[in-house]
Amino acid sequence: MKEFLIAIPARIKSTRLPEKPLRLLCGKPLIAWVVESCLKITENVLVATDDLRVKKIAEKFGAKAVMTSPFHPSGTDRIFEAAKDLEFEYIVNVQGDEPFVKADHVLPIVGALQKGEEYATIAVRFKNEKEILNPNNVKVVVDKHNHAIYFSRNVIPYPRDGRIQIGNYLKHIGIYGYTKNSLQKFVSWNEGFLERIEKLEQLRIIENGKKIYVSVVSEGSFGIDTEEDLKKAAEKLERGEV
Repeated sequence: MKEFLIAIPARIKSTRLPEKPLRLLCGKPLIAWVVESCLKITENVLVATDDLRVKKIAEKFGAKAVMTSPFHPSGTDRIFEAAKDLEFEYIVNVQGDEPFVKADHVLPIVGALQKGEEYATIAVRFKNEKEILNPNNVKVVVDKHNHAIYFSRNVIPYPRDGRIQIGNYLKHIGIYGYTKNSLQKFVSWNEGFLERIEKLEQLRIIENGKKIYVSVVSEGSFGIDTEEDLKKAAEKLERGEV
């Protein structure tokens, strides 16, 4: 497998969890957990941040880190600024709130890019109806070639007869891969209507007529968006579940 870069966008301002990268998870900053997990996958890990404190922590825990503009509209735009001059053909975007990311999440994405896909991501099958109905869990539907048709916070496909067949619904995991050229295309496009309405940046790709390959993996990840998520993550670590 050719070398690839894991790029971690780590914005300091978060509306739901202020200063999220610096929040402590079992005594260690969240960004440190993400860095350590990514370094188990590849030595090529770069943190792109707008805060000097985050940069210093990332470097302390073994990653390279660069300062970026605080005005980027998305994490992908931040990654492009940080990685555009680096010699990597494949770039994987792991959010700065994914402390338990694993090789099983990243390597399928890299594999899809190496087979010629411009954009790639992952999904996992939902386990229950409650998760499907939760708008914080993004749903994705795919075609017969595993390319995404649409992503939504709503229930898609909509069960007209009212019966949700749980095993047929896919939960999107927000880890993305791009070739360098496709990443450059992404940041050259303006935010689209679908992206703006759903608040899902991957819809920018679909709106511009490009395909996103979706690998279905056996195990999801655990992103941290709220105080409750932080508490649940600590409980998982204490129980030895990750």
